[in-house]
Amino acid sequence: MTHSMTGFGKSEVTIGHLHVNIEIRSLNSKFLDLSLKIPTVFKEIDSSLRSIIKNELKRGKIELAIHYEKINPSSKITINKEQLKKYYNQLKEISTELNNQNDKDLMGYALKLPDVIQHQKETVDKQSNEILINAVKEASKDLNSFREKEGESLQKELLNYVNSILDNLTKINTFEKERLPKVKEKLLNSIEELNLKSQIDEKRLEEELIYYAEKLDLTEEKVRLKEHCSHFMEILPEKNSGKKLGFITQEMGREINTLGSKAHHLSIQKIVVEMKDELEKIKEQVLNIL
Repeated sequence: MTHSMTGFGKSEVTIGHLHVNIEIRSLNSKFLDLSLKIPTVFKEIDSSLRSIIKNELKRGKIELAIHYEKINPSSKITINKEQLKKYYNQLKEISTELNNQNDKDLMGYALKLPDVIQHQKETVDKQSNEILINAVKEASKDLNSFREKEGESLQKELLNYVNSILDNLTKINTFEKERLPKVKEKLLNSIEELNLKSQIDEKRLEEELIYYAEKLDLTEEKVRLKEHCSHFMEILPEKNSGKKLGFITQEMGREINTLGSKAHHLSIQKIVVEMKDELEKIKEQVLNIL
């Protein structure tokens, strides 16, 4: 099944007194471009999370964001009493030396000094890390489901574009046979205008027409373009087919360009322009395929 590179996935999990939210966003990219925004408390498993995303999501510009909220947060703040006493006594001593009668705010000043109020850091154990890793896997699966739904729409759209190219390819047949008689007519008119009819060998004229017939023949390009279109439709439903499809569209472009250079017919040129327009739409959408 075709998968888009664009997607969004999320999951939630409770770890101890922490409620953790995980979100993963993905955009198109030629390679895996991974960005992790995770709290310091989970930094220990940074490499494990990168490995999971690489295995699950393969390719794209991917952003993993993890944030948490405390459930019934208990006080994790402590006061360093010994340090506070030292600060207070020193401030009082200085105040006495300076004959400062207003020492009521000394305690307030002391509380603002470094290392008096201490915040206990959040910590998680190995089991909690495993729970988070599994939650990231769930978010990755959710994103892949999103990618698959987007891929279904992309597949239908791309098939329409390719079928349009094939339809235009058959329209060329109507005008292809008109070109050689016009070339012959043009040559004969030029000969008459230059009064060279008596000097022209009929056999030589036929050889020239055969040369033009071979030069203007579009059979090979039409066959190859049709084969490339068939190959594209065959590869399209496969998983992780984006890069292959990109290569196939390049080959399709070469054949369409050659058809245009050999057209020598206004109606065929118009058809080629329409085919190029459809091909550009294909190229644009292929960039979104995983």
